[in-house]
Amino acid sequence: MPRPKTYDQDTALDRAVELFWRKGYEATSIQDLLDAMGIQRGSLYAAFGSKEGLFLAVLDRYGEVMVGKLLALLESRPSPKASIRAFFDAVVEQSVSGGPLRGCLVTNSAVEKGLEENAVRDKVARLLEGLEAGFRETLRRAREAGEIGGDPAATARFLCGTLQGLLVIGKIRPERPLLEDIVQTALSVLD
Repeated sequence: MPRPKTYDQDTALDRAVELFWRKGYEATSIQDLLDAMGIQRGSLYAAFGSKEGLFLAVLDRYGEVMVGKLLALLESRPSPKASIRAFFDAVVEQSVSGGPLRGCLVTNSAVEKGLEENAVRDKVARLLEGLEAGFRETLRRAREAGEIGGDPAATARFLCGTLQGLLVIGKIRPERPLLEDIVQTALSVLD
C-alpha cells in the first residue's frame, strides 16, 4: 500500500514554480527542488516521475495561476481596448517590480535549452497559443464594439510577439519609461 502524501502538492508546486522561474530549467538541480519544495526524493519521483515531469506540472500550475491572471485582465474592463492596456500595464509592473532577471516563466522557457524536450516545447507552445487566443477574442470584441479595425487574428499574433519581446527586454532593462514606451508604440496599432 502506498504511503499517503505528507505535503501539500499545490504549495510544493508553487515553490517549484518560483525556483524554476528564478533559476531556469537547466540550472535547477533535483536537490534544489527537494530543498525548495520541502519533499523527499521519493515523493518527487512518485508524484512527477522526473525533473521534466515536474517541470510540465510547474508549467501547468504557472499557466493556471499567472497566465490565468493575465487572461482575466483581458476581460477586466468594459472596453476591450482598455482591457488590453490593463494587461500590458500589469506586465510592465511585473517587469519593474518582479526582481532581477525574473521575466516570465513561459518566455524564459521558450528561449532556454530545456525546450529540447518535445513535451516541454509543446506545453510552452500551448501556453503561448492561449495568450494569443485571449488577445484574439478581446480584439474581436473590440472590433465589434467599433473600437478598432483590422484583422483580430493578425493583431493578436503581433501583440503576443510584442509581449514576448517586452518580457525579454524587461529582464535585462526593467526600466518603466522604456517598457511603457514599447507598450505605447505597440498599442498604437489599435488606434
